[in-house]
Amino acid sequence: MLFDMDGTLVDSEKVWDVALNELAVREAGRHLSAGARREMIGSSMVTSMRIMREDLALDHEPDSDWLIERVFELFAQGLIWRPGALELLRAVRGQGLPTALVTSTGRKLVEVALETLGRENFDVIVCGDEVAVPKPDPTPYRLAAELLEVPVEQCVAIEDSPTGMASAVASGAAVLAVPSELELPPTDGVHLRDSLVGVDPAFLGTLLTRGLSPQER
Repeated sequence: MLFDMDGTLVDSEKVWDVALNELAVREAGRHLSAGARREMIGSSMVTSMRIMREDLALDHEPDSDWLIERVFELFAQGLIWRPGALELLRAVRGQGLPTALVTSTGRKLVEVALETLGRENFDVIVCGDEVAVPKPDPTPYRLAAELLEVPVEQCVAIEDSPTGMASAVASGAAVLAVPSELELPPTDGVHLRDSLVGVDPAFLGTLLTRGLSPQER
């Protein structure tokens, strides 16, 4: 099992909203545009800072170090689980399934988020600042499967953003997508649900068999 973090397991995109807009005010005296903020969802820090620079017409790089420290403070106050996410994670772990956290968020923030998520719930953690190429490239998901020693085609990736969906689909994993902040369009290779409520390991297993020929099932 390959889980995205922000917006998938925890409702942390709203925390990022607060910190990103505080940084925009510090840098330019105004808030980000709604379009720029949407474009950042699921992206790496480098990409988000480029979007901010362009959106605010800055002649310098935004202070990403300040942003990380501010998000760290907010994450440390505790994160809210997305509906059905905790129950699914417990069920997956209860069946002993290999599980990875695959996120665009950097290691420092992931470490504090794990106080909510529980580091014992993941066999492998792949952070955005620890991969050669971030989402939407397939590298993060392929690396997670490799570290789990499971063929990526036998993994289910759970995502909430178009950027994450693109990464997961390109990796070869089966993909379940649950929208958080963004509406998700129907996409080949992606099963869409309104939430993780009611999703269990048996259901996830059906996603792995849907793409197989009768001989492979």
